[in-house]
Amino acid sequence: MSILEIELFKGERALVTGAASNIGRAIAVRLAGEGADVTITDIDKNSLSEVSEEISNIAQPPRSIVSDLSNTLGWKNVWNFVADAPPDIFVHSACPQRHEKDLPLSVEEETFDAMINTNLRSGFLLGREVANAMRNRNVEGRLLYLTSLHATEPRNLPHYSASKAGMTMMIKEFARELGTAGIRVNGIAPGAIPGGGFATSEDSFQPKRKIPMGRFGSADDIARSAMALLSNDFMGYVTGTTLIVDGGLQLFNWIDFPDQ
Repeated sequence: MSILEIELFKGERALVTGAASNIGRAIAVRLAGEGADVTITDIDKNSLSEVSEEISNIAQPPRSIVSDLSNTLGWKNVWNFVADAPPDIFVHSACPQRHEKDLPLSVEEETFDAMINTNLRSGFLLGREVANAMRNRNVEGRLLYLTSLHATEPRNLPHYSASKAGMTMMIKEFARELGTAGIRVNGIAPGAIPGGGFATSEDSFQPKRKIPMGRFGSADDIARSAMALLSNDFMGYVTGTTLIVDGGLQLFNWIDFPDQ
């Protein structure tokens, strides 16, 4: 269902990676509700089928492809699948699961490589093919990357933080190169979204107590922001930036101030 009942992306094609769960899923569903012809991809076949069914209940059934972007050939499989009808909108939300045991001195090489390959390498190479196709077709396309507050602040997960930091600079490089073609490239840095790598208990040590708005975010909070950022009607002069959608979490000071 369209947020404003005007179908912001009617007649456009969109490709969403990591579309089987959480933020990627919410963005894919919102894009379909806004009239886009959506292609979804993920490593999780069963969950991808569920998303396909969800979208089919509100809009045109999506195309879908199962692909592992941590594999060096995974991005090529996705591109070959969409090359006959390249997207006007590309959203890169795919990211391997994070595990608290993967600390700077203990993270395995394979785990490190999978994170970098998915977030950074596949995000770059797939995004480049999409962008070239946009430019060749004279399309004022959009690329959107799901980055993180930990692109600039440590997370104790070096492979994750490093991949998001690299992604932030990749956004700027793409935006500078593609701006003259009318192609916008931006990022969204979500805050504390349940399912995004932390527990959701009400324990006082949980991130909730550090959020000025007093609640965790939802995947749809991010998806709604993505619709605005992807819309040329609303943000057609915005490129090379990362929108922080976190309820004010980045405002938290390490000093614990008294309640009164």
